[in-house]
Amino acid sequence: MFKLNFKIAVRNLWKNKGFTLINVGGLAIGLASCMVLLLYVAYEWGYDRQFTNYEKTYVVYNNQKASNSYFTHAWTPGIMATEIKEKIPGVKYTSHSTYPYNMLITYKNNGYKKQAVHADPSFLKILDYKFLKGDPNTVLRNINSVVLTESFAKTLFGNEDPINKELKLDNKEPLRVEGIIADVPENSSIQFDCLMSWSLYEKTNPWVKESGWNNSFCLNIVQLKDNNYFGQANSQVKNIIKSNNPESGTEIFLHPISKWHLYDNFENGKCVGGRIDQVKIFALLACCILLIACINFMNLSTARSEKRAREVGVRKAIGSSRKSLIGQFMLESVLLSLIGMAVAFVLIEISLPYFNNLLNIELIIEYQGWKFWTMLLMLTLFAGLIAGSYPAFHLSSFEPVKVLKGFSLKSGSSSLSIRKILVVFQFAFAACLIVCTSVIYQQLNFIKSKPIGYNKGNLVQLTAHGNLKDLKKLQLLKEQLIKSGAVTNMSNFTLDISSGGNNTTGITWPGKNPKEDILFNTRGTGYDFVETIGTEMVAGREFSPQYTDSTNVIVNQAAVKAMRLKNPVGTVIELRGHRVIIIGVMKDFVVESAYKEVAPMLFYSDHLDEVAVILARLNPSQNISSSVAKIDEIVKQLNPGYPVERTFVDDVFEFKFQNEKLLGTLSNWFGGFAVFISCLGLLGLALYMAEQRKKEISIRKVLGASTANILTLLNKDFVKLVAIANLIAFPIAYIVINKWLSAYEFRISISVLPFAIAIGLSFLIAILTVSIQSVKVAKSNPVDALKYE
Repeated sequence: MFKLNFKIAVRNLWKNKGFTLINVGGLAIGLASCMVLLLYVAYEWGYDRQFTNYEKTYVVYNNQKASNSYFTHAWTPGIMATEIKEKIPGVKYTSHSTYPYNMLITYKNNGYKKQAVHADPSFLKILDYKFLKGDPNTVLRNINSVVLTESFAKTLFGNEDPINKELKLDNKEPLRVEGIIADVPENSSIQFDCLMSWSLYEKTNPWVKESGWNNSFCLNIVQLKDNNYFGQANSQVKNIIKSNNPESGTEIFLHPISKWHLYDNFENGKCVGGRIDQVKIFALLACCILLIACINFMNLSTARSEKRAREVGVRKAIGSSRKSLIGQFMLESVLLSLIGMAVAFVLIEISLPYFNNLLNIELIIEYQGWKFWTMLLMLTLFAGLIAGSYPAFHLSSFEPVKVLKGFSLKSGSSSLSIRKILVVFQFAFAACLIVCTSVIYQQLNFIKSKPIGYNKGNLVQLTAHGNLKDLKKLQLLKEQLIKSGAVTNMSNFTLDISSGGNNTTGITWPGKNPKEDILFNTRGTGYDFVETIGTEMVAGREFSPQYTDSTNVIVNQAAVKAMRLKNPVGTVIELRGHRVIIIGVMKDFVVESAYKEVAPMLFYSDHLDEVAVILARLNPSQNISSSVAKIDEIVKQLNPGYPVERTFVDDVFEFKFQNEKLLGTLSNWFGGFAVFISCLGLLGLALYMAEQRKKEISIRKVLGASTANILTLLNKDFVKLVAIANLIAFPIAYIVINKWLSAYEFRISISVLPFAIAIGLSFLIAILTVSIQSVKVAKSNPVDALKYE
């Protein structure tokens, strides 16, 4: 029986090539879109889950409470790891490490700036990276021990055995290779190329040994013996800083490492989501696109019900049971789905490189793994069974006597009503996506066009390392760059101009409430900073070599407002116990998130300290490419032992909007696919209704109706369906987009425009889709439909 049903199914699909092609195309696009989105969801969900005991591993978080805000971050004191291990029950391992940062690693005459992490030996017990060479139990114990990733080892040594090879750190400290690990997975929060010992970090940074409970500068990770200890451990760790420093208002909590990436948004010290919200959106989008593809299949299959009716009647008349007919139609559906899967697989292979480039990640299909094939097969069977279920039960329900006499289904039958409901669902989802995508782009453009307080265009940022940390070399660099005409001004900063960090509540000012605890950002700046970045002084002056500014500071407008100072210039305040004088007020400018209010900031003169970042304003009258080449040439001459690290501040700032751009782009692409598949579903309903009403249309034509009259008649019903779909979609879209916008302090008001765009597009798409089939019916010869009457 199966062989016979299979032959009939193949013959039917081959006979109706157009129907097969449309159905396979719809299912293939739906399956491919669903699989690509699910690959992305799996990639995001797999963040930091590569380790054996990830479910028992926690990142130590710091809740720094201030009067004006909560500052939640994973920077904690280095001394904390030992304290937790000794005093908190149920703890198996603790580790402290630096966050990854670029360092110069040299082998012979070849130097590379790579991401490096300093860590203690316990780091590799908690995060058990795959060792290819070396002993994980002995590495990082010696001060000069270094562990390299496979790719970096290949870059340094080629095919040579790297073990026990000698390297140099920053052209100073000797390093000995003691281990090689597999490359760190892309979906791991800690990305590095080499691991070095914590004792080496203490040697190169003497302040580390002296730092106590007031200095949060590193990452602490905890692994419990069992998760049953979590409640007690989390409760006891809460006041660990307060118990050692009673004046601190900081509270500690344990955050699961598996949630570190996805649940990274905190408000008032509590986790309120983060990237997980985006992952949920894409998972829902994947399911809906597959469901729309299935609905499309249902509509196209039942649109052919008149043509299959006689077949059903004959087969029932000669003894076929309804169960047998259902099996026949379900087999056709699954067969179509399998063909669609094969096409979808090709589409996935073709589109993955594009999406990898778009997402800036490396989604791959693990052909050797059972998970991918299982998921693909399950989705295919699900699509086939769901898509074929309604047509199978509908077609097998025809009564043989009626269909063999030539009776047709009435246009108002329940089957048609169900198809209308399915089309309404398709277009409601499509309209919802159009509204959401429009609002995402509006919000992104709004934030991008929002003034940030300085001119980021033509502003170049260079990493200060090697000779560039020397003040004389720095001054010489400035003179040569300006003399070359490549730049008009240059200054320095203690951090990347668009990054956060360096916060303190240790500021006292006249009139401060003893219970008031405001969090300030602190930054060190060089001379000519204001002119270099293109901001302005609101009052007073900036730092100048004409004055001794070691005890002077500058504040921004937000700081003046927070301190309630009427005449800030000349005010004496205390910064971490030292008396300093405010000599100027700088205009507010964005250094962290463009989505939030500018935080109070305090600037001190760091011309006596080591600089971290060099900022240079390109000469607008010169060609950008030649200016950049000149900068690289001069920097290389003054600092030959280090590669030039240069970025445009514009590009760095643009990176802040990566999540929103990604959400908008993916919604745009897959929303387009959903609309296209919905059009196929609408085409299916148009085919069905045209088949049902062909005699009516022929009679109207005989009585004098024009092609325009017929098109209006046929489109009227579909316009109603699209209107109903929009009415359903708009409240849902409003609720979804309003919730999404509520996460931003600066946001647009939801206007009529996105809804107007959705109405216009949905009606235009529906009319064009239906008219393609309607024109064919309207122009057909009425004799063909009426000659048997």
